[in-house]
Amino acid sequence: MEKTNKRDDYISWDEYFMGIALLSAKRSKDPSTQVGACIVNKEKKVVGVGYNGFPIGCSDEKLPWNRKGDLLDTKYPYICHAELNAILNSISRDLLNCTIYVALFPCNECAKAIIQSGIKEVVYISDKYAETDAVKASKIMFIQSGIKTRQLEVDLKNLVISYEADKI
Repeated sequence: MEKTNKRDDYISWDEYFMGIALLSAKRSKDPSTQVGACIVNKEKKVVGVGYNGFPIGCSDEKLPWNRKGDLLDTKYPYICHAELNAILNSISRDLLNCTIYVALFPCNECAKAIIQSGIKEVVYISDKYAETDAVKASKIMFIQSGIKTRQLEVDLKNLVISYEADKI
């Protein structure tokens, strides 16, 4: 039997799970910010995904997507962040020692949900809101609760997905 070598251009686990988070973000209808999240257990199995959007039953057409204005005229009191949706959409209530992959470093509200759910690691791409009080609070809570955070560093810049049958 002739041995064939495996291909060497496959993506890493981190790239794979962050890719799922980024793909999930494409479901968001938010015109300014699209975030996705992917929760993975120790066996490297996806146990939850989510993206930022309004709660089930709340109209994407009737609620505001504005970023500025009076609070009730903005998206902020209505939107569920990707991390919270991934936790609520999880296939198990046991997220103990899981890892969550998310494009943006979590806000303080999501940090509380992450901590309470038992997730032990947060992997993120961007920390562009690092100077906000919400993210500063997240970092304080993550440190105190022993949650590991790490910014994903990969050489991969883009990943193209093709739906063309002859490319599969």
